[in-house]
Amino acid sequence: MSRDDLVRLEEACVRAWDQHDTDGFVSLLTEDCVMTEDMEPKPLRSREELRQYAESWFAAFPDMRVRAKNRVIGDDSIAVELEMNGTNTGPLQLGGNRIAPTGRKVTAGLAAFMKVQGGKIKEIHSHPDNMTMMSQLGLSSASAPA
Repeated sequence: MSRDDLVRLEEACVRAWDQHDTDGFVSLLTEDCVMTEDMEPKPLRSREELRQYAESWFAAFPDMRVRAKNRVIGDDSIAVELEMNGTNTGPLQLGGNRIAPTGRKVTAGLAAFMKVQGGKIKEIHSHPDNMTMMSQLGLSSASAPA
């Protein structure tokens, strides 16, 4: 793939998340895709698992918006710094736990590294700023009053 093709793939991925387009997101993945995410207890190893993952975030933050802040493009890889903001009005599936909605607004960062094969995303390594998010949701000791 050319650099321009990789940029278009990254933009389509961000757009799918920003528009809560689960089908659009899944269509960008290889059949044997794998995603690791810092808060997930094990890698997600199929398009269906990634579909469920995306849908859980869209349900937890129905007004979520996602935007790319920075990107680096390699020969077959993409690194992107993202910013997510939204209001937690639905249950949040995080690290194998279900967290009740807090009603709080969140703005947090995320770094994602993707490997591309055959024009689709084969691997995603996702590193969200969980401490910031948990603090803003009122779920960490950093958010507790002194």
